[in-house]
Amino acid sequence: MNITVQDGYYYSKEHEWAKIDGKRARIGISDYAQQKLGDITYVDPAQKGKTVKQFDFLTGIESVKAASDIYAPLSGAITAFNDTLDQSPELINQSCYEDGWIAEIELSDPSETKNLMTAAQYREYAGGLE
Repeated sequence: MNITVQDGYYYSKEHEWAKIDGKRARIGISDYAQQKLGDITYVDPAQKGKTVKQFDFLTGIESVKAASDIYAPLSGAITAFNDTLDQSPELINQSCYEDGWIAEIELSDPSETKNLMTAAQYREYAGGLE
């Protein structure tokens, strides 16, 4: 499987990514995850204002193959959900790192990135799963 990994992003072992900009992080699922899930058919809107802890449940996602949980790669308060996914969940398949982002959070502990993988580490990790 040929997967795309974005430099400058952080990754979890559950295949979520976080792109940090100041005190906020945009969150989505990796190219590896979207390929494994197949065609995405629904994303449960993340609840704005809800506080999540690192690696706890963030929201759910459904595909033609399975329903899966999405976990928060970092702790914080959910400040936005990508409402475009309501009508076009397939954006995750088409552009998982750009248009297909899922949620944004206001970080409560930016040092938690030490518990995540860099792009190079994730590339090696995901490559070893095949």
